[in-house]
Amino acid sequence: MKELVPGEPLVAFHNVSIGFDEGDVLKGISFDLWPSETIVLLGVSGSGKTLILKLAAGLIRPGAGRVFVMGQNVGTMYERNLLDFRRNIGFVFQEGALFDSMSVEENVAFRMREEHTAEGEIEKRVRQALAFVEMEHAIDQFPAELSGGMRRRVSIARALVNQPRLVFYDSPTAGLDPITSQTIINLIMRGRDTQGVSSLLATHRVQDAFGLAHFRFDKATGKVLPLSTNGAKPVARAPAPTDSVRGTNGSTQTKIVVLRDGRIYFQGSTDEVLHSSDEYLKEFLASAE
Repeated sequence: MKELVPGEPLVAFHNVSIGFDEGDVLKGISFDLWPSETIVLLGVSGSGKTLILKLAAGLIRPGAGRVFVMGQNVGTMYERNLLDFRRNIGFVFQEGALFDSMSVEENVAFRMREEHTAEGEIEKRVRQALAFVEMEHAIDQFPAELSGGMRRRVSIARALVNQPRLVFYDSPTAGLDPITSQTIINLIMRGRDTQGVSSLLATHRVQDAFGLAHFRFDKATGKVLPLSTNGAKPVARAPAPTDSVRGTNGSTQTKIVVLRDGRIYFQGSTDEVLHSSDEYLKEFLASAE
C-alpha cells in the first residue's frame, strides 16, 4: 500500500461522473475526506450515495474524473491490486452481509484467515473487536440467532478487526429502531474519537449526521458527550446543534454532502444545513427520518 503523503486527503473525488444506459447517474462529483474526518452522504433513494461508495472501493470505474483513495488512483488499478488495496479498508453493508453458516467468531476472523494470520493473533484481535462493539458474549452464536442491531454491530467488528484507518458504511442504520440506530452511530463515533478512523457514510437519516457532528466519545469516561458542553452529563439524544469539532487540518470533523439528481447540491456542516433558507434543503430535512 502506498504511504499517504502528509497533507493529502484519504479520499478525493475530482469531477467524477458515471453513466449507464439511462444516462448520467453521477455528474461532476468533487469532495475530499481527511484523516479522522467523517463525511455523511445524504440524499433520497437513487441519488447516488451507494454508487459513490462503490467508486471509492474500486468496484466500478468512473466514466470521467478521478477517484483517489489513500493516495491510489483506484480507477486505473488492476483487479489484483484492488484486492490488496481493499484489505486496508473496512466495509459495513446495509444488511450486515454476514455469512449465515459461520459463527460470529468466524465472520469477524474471515479476512484474517484468508490472509493466513496466526491463530493466536486472530483470537486476540477478534475478541478485541467484539469487545469494542460489546458483542464478545455472542462469539459462538450464528447470525440467525442475533437481532438486526446485533448483526450490524458484528459487521462493524469485522470492519475494524484489521484496524483500518478508513471505513465505508452503506446505510448502517437502515431498518433499525431509533435506539439501536443511535447505538450504531455511537460505535462509529467511538472509532473516530478513540482510534482516528475516517468514515465515508451513506445514509438517508439526517439524525445520523447530526449525532456524529454534535457529539463525541469521551475515552476517559466511556460516555458520549455533547461537543460544546464542558463536563456535561452523557445524553441519549442530540440536543439543539452546536458548532462541529474541527480536525487537525482545520476542516469540520463531520461534513455533510447532500446529493440531488446525481450532483452535489450542498456540502458543508449540519449547522449550515439547518440555518439555510434553501427551499429544497428545508424540504429535505422535513421529509427525512
